[in-house]
Amino acid sequence: MRNLIAVLLLFFTNFIFSQNQVQWNTSVEAVSDSTYTLIIEADILENWHLYAVNQPEDEEPMINPTTFTFQGEGVDFKIIGEIEEGEPITEMDKIFEQRLSYFADKAVFKQQIQVLNPNLKSIIGDVAYQACDDKQCIFDQYDLGFSLDGKAVVIDKEVDAKSLDLAQSLELPLTNTELLKTNHQSDSSSSSGLFNLFVLGFLGGLIALLTPCVFPMIPLTVSFFTKQSSNKRKGISNAILYGVFIIVIYMALSVPFHFLDTIAPEILNNISTNVWLNVIFFIIFVVFAFSFFGYFELTLPHSWGNKMDSASGAGGIIGIFFMALTLAIVSFSCTGPILGSLLAGSLSNDGGATQLTVGMTGFGLALALPFALFALFPNMLNSLPKSGGWMTTTKVILGFLELAMAFKFLSNADLVEHWGILKREVFIGIWIIIFILMALYIFGLIRFPHDGPRKKLSFYRMFFGIAVLGFVAYLIPGLFNTPQSNLKLLSGFPPPVFYSVYEKESDCPLGLTCFKDFDQGLAYAKENNKPILLDFTGWACVNCRKMEENVWSEPEIFSLLNEEFVLISLYVDDRKVLDESDQFNFELPNGRVKSIKTIGDKWATFQTINFKTASQPYYIQMSSDYELLSGPQKYTDAVTYYQWLQDGLNNFKESRGGN
Repeated sequence: MRNLIAVLLLFFTNFIFSQNQVQWNTSVEAVSDSTYTLIIEADILENWHLYAVNQPEDEEPMINPTTFTFQGEGVDFKIIGEIEEGEPITEMDKIFEQRLSYFADKAVFKQQIQVLNPNLKSIIGDVAYQACDDKQCIFDQYDLGFSLDGKAVVIDKEVDAKSLDLAQSLELPLTNTELLKTNHQSDSSSSSGLFNLFVLGFLGGLIALLTPCVFPMIPLTVSFFTKQSSNKRKGISNAILYGVFIIVIYMALSVPFHFLDTIAPEILNNISTNVWLNVIFFIIFVVFAFSFFGYFELTLPHSWGNKMDSASGAGGIIGIFFMALTLAIVSFSCTGPILGSLLAGSLSNDGGATQLTVGMTGFGLALALPFALFALFPNMLNSLPKSGGWMTTTKVILGFLELAMAFKFLSNADLVEHWGILKREVFIGIWIIIFILMALYIFGLIRFPHDGPRKKLSFYRMFFGIAVLGFVAYLIPGLFNTPQSNLKLLSGFPPPVFYSVYEKESDCPLGLTCFKDFDQGLAYAKENNKPILLDFTGWACVNCRKMEENVWSEPEIFSLLNEEFVLISLYVDDRKVLDESDQFNFELPNGRVKSIKTIGDKWATFQTINFKTASQPYYIQMSSDYELLSGPQKYTDAVTYYQWLQDGLNNFKESRGGN
């Protein structure tokens, strides 16, 4: 009875967590009397994706491509050619820095065969696959049946006593299992991510306002509307309309990317992942930087501005629109580099065109706000600071920021091609040099072509220079191979921690001591009287890497993991084949049989039987005598994770009499 219950539990949870994500269907097309095309269709749940059979050849993929096997190959039939698949989406994985191919919504695979056995009525096969959304991954296997005569296919695999015994051995005698109903998961919402992009765009627009291309335009434009209009009310409404058109123009810049996103979503991601595009961006941003330094000026063709200026004389709403367009064109030399940073940064994130629109709206709103605000309160114009050398200083500081951003694009290309020229510590070292030079400029120790006469250092300039040196001090630990080198505030800008000039002695996250076999870790925990942190993870699990690099790297969390817990990391996508004596079949009530052949199969089944879930990352705290110490934890923030660890550790100590 216990064996049957274990099988039923596995069926129920595996069905919920796997079959709902990817549903498989098969059919057969006859090409000739002895040649057939086996067709496999995958219906993929919304927001999930299925990795393709063929992956980019840049390097060995760190995910599990979809693979098909067919029983009887070479005896009953032979394979003709390679399996065919539809055109996948190919883009860069932000955690593993690899270009990977996957399908969304639907995938179709075709394999042509030639029958050798004239009595062959059906073909049995299976598919091993990985599917992921932005929070978790599943790794599963599904049996496939192909009918050559139109009759139902019966998939039959032998399940012997040995298989049942091996499955039974995976079940743990857990206590406090009611804690499994507690879910401590804390996910960030997509709306907050869009809001953050809007704020970044808005801040970019505020910075653009302080440049010599835009700032002098504010009093001139507002005065034009208030003085040239027939009455004050009309002047205010025209100035507000002018601001609205500025927002619309910058929003419109993102519209073409929505069409690209519809036609081919991978085009947007290629902007931030294609090697040569990144090299081109590097060169462009270096040019932008030296333009800001004052060595030359980048402008759009003067004829464009002249034509727009002429059109603005048409009057009415059309004239106001062309006045706004004129501002966008003549201010390009200052706003262009900032917009370029916003464009590249937005398209590096999931959501591409939508995020770009949100960022552009924020940018346009920041530019438009002063024109409407000062039109409503024209007396405030007197409080505006006078144009002068401070605007040149602002441009030069922006030049240093553009130069720092340029090396991010070069780093992207270096990671993809594994040139090894911009490893993490080299990248951080270059940033340190750039920001030291920025501080020296702020303090007046180095100068650029458009700088005016040297003046006494103001309090604000001194304060800002000290703040830049503080940022340099923050960067310095990144040059060393320590847990503090993670630089969490800059996560995503420097190359990942593993792309380092230092040799990594441990293949465990952050150099921690970990076990990759449950029985070995359990024995160590018993011997040392420590609680177990059971980490269900995957080599290709994106959020697992985020947790390791951004949460586990926090000093207080790292200390707990390193000193108080026995870490057991079980990789559910490990494709290393088990010894033949450890392999077994799992029979499900619907007749489907799951073959446990690999290490990943074993730990995925182990997770499903004991914890009724198939998602990663998934963390369990337990004692060596199988007592659960807290509810499970999933992808979350550092504060929540630390408190969760501390609560479990306190419960462990209490159960041991406070020792």
